[in-house]
Amino acid sequence: MSIEVALHHRFGAFALDAAFRIERPGVTALFGPSGAGKTSVINAVAGLIRPRKGRIVIDGRVVLDTNAGVFVPPQQRRAGYVFQDARLFPHMSVADNLRFGWRRTPNRLGEDGIARIVDLLGLGPLLERAPKALSGGEKSRVALGRALLSAPDILLLDEPLAALDAARRSEILPYLGRLRDETKLPMIYVSHAVDEVARLADEIVVIRGGRVEAQGSVIDLLTKIDGSIPTLGAVLDARVEVHRAGDGLSVLSFDGGQLIVSQIARGVGDRVRARIRAEDILLAREEPRAISANNVLPAIVSALRAGDGAQTDVQIACGPAKLVARITQASVARLALAPGVAVFAIIKSVIVDSSN
Repeated sequence: MSIEVALHHRFGAFALDAAFRIERPGVTALFGPSGAGKTSVINAVAGLIRPRKGRIVIDGRVVLDTNAGVFVPPQQRRAGYVFQDARLFPHMSVADNLRFGWRRTPNRLGEDGIARIVDLLGLGPLLERAPKALSGGEKSRVALGRALLSAPDILLLDEPLAALDAARRSEILPYLGRLRDETKLPMIYVSHAVDEVARLADEIVVIRGGRVEAQGSVIDLLTKIDGSIPTLGAVLDARVEVHRAGDGLSVLSFDGGQLIVSQIARGVGDRVRARIRAEDILLAREEPRAISANNVLPAIVSALRAGDGAQTDVQIACGPAKLVARITQASVARLALAPGVAVFAIIKSVIVDSSN
């Protein structure tokens, strides 16, 4: 499914002038600081605002074309919307909240489809509860279920975790991962949290000041050090190679080599996403011996960028895979690091997203 967005709109002194195209299913993150225009973009996709000028096409269906006078109303756009606050109806049970949009959908799911979504989001034990009896994470899951039961062609999520504390975010993230993997719905996910984007997104559209600054895959953009987006360190698509029962470790293979991690509950051959923070990568000019770290990878320095204070981001290549280490400028000087220099990346910690 492809999605085409081109918008020109003004809110007082703020001008939104953004255009991008999504060519594949999966999660596309609209990433940028507060006030960048991210929510305005998905509101326009949903039909909640009417831009002065623009064109939006969802899977070949034109829902907005100001030149041609086309404006499909929100209820006909088949777009599920999950707001920052869950916006559940307080006088309805969870079951009735879930079926609210479903009752108004011409191509409704059958009871089997409803049961599948209830199971996917773990909502079975909550069906008879009132919203006031739910935690923040539970409310978010109900809001997701309600949006899915409207049988949307696209799912729009406006910072759905922003109002949750860290524990509730950790609770809901695996459900979002399952939703992405099992429904195959295209999703536009608004966020300014780089960890959320790294875990969930396939594509990133960076928006600042109402304009698109960059677009690309999560793997490419989160290892750039040009300042267009906060650098994570590395996002790697990996495969479970083997489980080492003797020492409780799993071996993951990726394009640049292998990673050894604590044993994960995934089958051999399964695809997972591995994330490595820039602060968790040390660099050495010589291969270290007698070291506790399980992962030491040969690499070549690709680029360097001095950051704020005494820190420098060093982009390195492990074969075709890119990683970024954040070290001090003093370390850069002591190791005489420059593009083309051979190093060893000592990786202290790897986060494996088992919901991928």
